[in-house]
Amino acid sequence: MSHGKLREEKDCLNCGHTVEEKFCPHCGQENIQTRQHFHYLFTHFIEDFTHYDGQFWKTIKYLLFRPGKLTKEYLSGKRQMYVAPVKLYIFISFITFLLPSLLPHHEEPEKSENKTKIQKTQEKEQQAEATHKVIESLKKEGIISDKASAKTQKIVDSLKTKDENDDLIENSFKTGNTSIMNAHNMKEYEALQKKDNTGFYNFMKPVAKKIFELKGNGLTKKQMIEKYSETIIHTLPKALFIYLPIFAFFLWLFHNKRKWWYFDHGIFTLHYFSFLLLAILIFIIFKNIVSFLPDYFILNLFCFFIFSAIFIYMSVYFFVAHHRVYESSRTLSIFKGILLFIVNFIGLVCMFLALLYVSVITMH
Repeated sequence: MSHGKLREEKDCLNCGHTVEEKFCPHCGQENIQTRQHFHYLFTHFIEDFTHYDGQFWKTIKYLLFRPGKLTKEYLSGKRQMYVAPVKLYIFISFITFLLPSLLPHHEEPEKSENKTKIQKTQEKEQQAEATHKVIESLKKEGIISDKASAKTQKIVDSLKTKDENDDLIENSFKTGNTSIMNAHNMKEYEALQKKDNTGFYNFMKPVAKKIFELKGNGLTKKQMIEKYSETIIHTLPKALFIYLPIFAFFLWLFHNKRKWWYFDHGIFTLHYFSFLLLAILIFIIFKNIVSFLPDYFILNLFCFFIFSAIFIYMSVYFFVAHHRVYESSRTLSIFKGILLFIVNFIGLVCMFLALLYVSVITMH
């Protein structure tokens, strides 16, 4: 519902017809003043997408909890009560692409680890200082000789050096574990590539080159993982968008060509992919919330069940929606649904991997 100020004149500025109420009966334009307050830009933008009159929230409710309902309603001609399929998909894609990058990231474990290291260093220094004071005190009392105190101090220093060396070895070992297909640099990778007869090393060379390049620029293992995770999240909506017409094409192949047009399958695909994106967004938000919770067994078990439930529901959703929309017998619907699920799963994974490959090698 718009909050724009209405005009006193009754002529439509768009088509010239008489406007008796709020909207023009001929073209549908709202009869509001041409100049509004600045905040109207933002409120109008939000209202245009979410339709506070209930259209948006009703659409989301049916999309999440009534598989196939939106598609049946749209194909039967009931379209004014819901957000249009294309508009819905674009809006959810935009939110899924944008929101994960705005969510706060939990970094407390790393800080705790650094804090622990600092505490350990301080404790070692305090112990060394206390030991040194004891040795000096014994030396003054004449209990130990200068030679004995020097030997004792040497032993303490050697233990301290040993601890520092252990930390150095541990850190070096961790760094050494960062490898790509058993190679720690491009020279080792190219040596392994020459021995490979399958061509896999040759195919993965651009990816390996990019990873070693990022590593050489000073990125830590954690930063690289975060960068790859961000790339994966951004690639998934692209893969779904490109795969849209292919998914609809497979639906067209598996159903009666006279009863169901390609357009009908396109509407089903838009609604189903909108649900997938929305479910993925919920999964990401929930995962981000979980990262801030304490590491307790009961909480971890509860979160595992929630994640499993989301994944199972995403899988079952397609079969329920397919059965309700195409109104086949339950047995035939399940049989077609399984075939479509397998074929499209393989196709979507291939599309996703191809786009991910391109995204990784062009990463900055």
